[in-house]
Amino acid sequence: MLEELEVRNLGPIRSAVLTPDKGMTAITGETGAGKSMLLSAIQLISGAKASVGRVSAGAESAWAQGIFDVDENGNAAGLAQDAGVLDADSEETDPDPDEIGRRELFLSRTVPASGRSRAVLCGHSVPRSVLGNVAAELVTIHGQADQLRLASPARQREFLDMAADDGVERAAYRQSWEQLQAMDQRLNTVTNQEASTRQRADYLRESIEQINKVDPKPGEDEELKGKRSRVENSAEIAQGVGSALSALDASQVDSDSDAQGASDAITHAIQALRTIHVGGAFGEAADRLESLNADLSDIVFSLSNEVDSDEDVDGLDAINSRIHELDELTRRWGPTLEDVIAWRDKAAFEIEDLDASPEKVEEIKAQRKQAFDVAMKSAEALSRKRKLAATALANTVTKELAALAMAGSGLEIRVVRRNVASNKPTGKNGETQTASDTWPLDANGIDDIEFLFTPFPGSPQLPMGKSASGGELSRLMLALELSVAEKRTSGSRDMTFIFDEVDAGVGGKAAVELGKRLSKLAQTSQVIVVTHLAQVASWADTQFVVSKGKAAAKAKNAGPKATVETTVNEVTGDARIHEIARMLSGSESATSLTHAKELLDESRL
Repeated sequence: MLEELEVRNLGPIRSAVLTPDKGMTAITGETGAGKSMLLSAIQLISGAKASVGRVSAGAESAWAQGIFDVDENGNAAGLAQDAGVLDADSEETDPDPDEIGRRELFLSRTVPASGRSRAVLCGHSVPRSVLGNVAAELVTIHGQADQLRLASPARQREFLDMAADDGVERAAYRQSWEQLQAMDQRLNTVTNQEASTRQRADYLRESIEQINKVDPKPGEDEELKGKRSRVENSAEIAQGVGSALSALDASQVDSDSDAQGASDAITHAIQALRTIHVGGAFGEAADRLESLNADLSDIVFSLSNEVDSDEDVDGLDAINSRIHELDELTRRWGPTLEDVIAWRDKAAFEIEDLDASPEKVEEIKAQRKQAFDVAMKSAEALSRKRKLAATALANTVTKELAALAMAGSGLEIRVVRRNVASNKPTGKNGETQTASDTWPLDANGIDDIEFLFTPFPGSPQLPMGKSASGGELSRLMLALELSVAEKRTSGSRDMTFIFDEVDAGVGGKAAVELGKRLSKLAQTSQVIVVTHLAQVASWADTQFVVSKGKAAAKAKNAGPKATVETTVNEVTGDARIHEIARMLSGSESATSLTHAKELLDESRL
């Protein structure tokens, strides 16, 4: 949702701040006052191409910034985080409960009078394309210059999929499509092997044979090196362990020895302390000595086992030979034996793909045929859901158009399934493709989608975007957005819809219906409409008036080079009634004021 739009030195607007309502906001004003500059500002922060001609006369640069309140888990926040301008872990120390899970994104654009423009996202300079990608998740502009966005088949397919709510079917198809692509890659590999591929297969087989001949075990080399070290130092180990045991418990070395060891001394000390019947420190000292004696007994036991172990000095050569074999493996396929074993297992799978024997090729072809059948089945399920949604969406849109003063106009959505047997793509030399042939499937299914619009009775059906005026297309887009409003927003207001020229050629009762439908859309999304009709503006929750302000009047007296300046102000209460009256009749007579008040009172859902 757009929380604030600030503009400086853009055309006739020297400085303006717009704070749209979360519902419907109307922007009104006399023709030529500069309403289009606000739309230009939004286009700039949406990544549109900058024009130095829009910089106010005498200013060094124009600047626009939009502050958006977004879901921190939404696509826009995700794109900002991917761009490195949003810290995923930052949190307010005392957040408002209503703001938990929300983020603010700052999108701004500076256009100098000379030089290149600068795009900034949350205080960080970014490429204009990044700003455009983020804004595309936040703002949808429906104006004469912005209707072509739904003219492409890809956009039309995306819109229909949203209306169809076919996420489950698309996910199933995407998975089967990726499996089919993987099988195509394997089949291409085995059927188009060259000498280098055969050499690779031979190398893998020889390598696997060498590894299997040695038959390494994980960690075996480290274990052998430890054993070798013990064998090489067995005499030193025996002497050291014997001396330690003699000091700790001589009976472990010589059962007939009467010498007192450390363990006996500690035992005597414990007994002496236990004879003291004054508690406190003496008892605690005895407890600590008992704990120490238990640890000492464990050490004596461990060292005694070392004395009993018999290192095989004669097997040292065998140990060194085995270590050498294992070192050769880690040198070539290491650095560890675990890496060697993993490489061998992976190589075994790779050899299967490099095996170009006729039997192997036929096996992969059969697997590929099975993957193709699964993908076709998923594509057909997706196609059925699209066709049902296309009929329902077209009927709903056509009904909405009738209420928007476009009776007799209509929308048809064609979901055309590609023919399996005909129009099959061919290779470079005209031959039919085989291994990589996925016709009639592509990454999006089996359908070609086309939106055809009839703008008036008797008009032929023409591709959307090439068949109507800006106002007619704006109303078509409004009808489309109304038809999918709940599915698009899912109850959130992250998307902002901006309508320009939507009221062109509309008046009377149709204008009231137009305003009513804009207000209906504003129940689930933020709506900003640039309008000259009071019947539309009256439905808005908030209204801003663009007009030539005091600064402009002073500018007129400044001389022949003076420029026209524009102000943007919110109107409420009586001021709004006066503005609606002006829009109704061009005057603010008692009659028009009364009519304006009645219109505002009646413009409620």
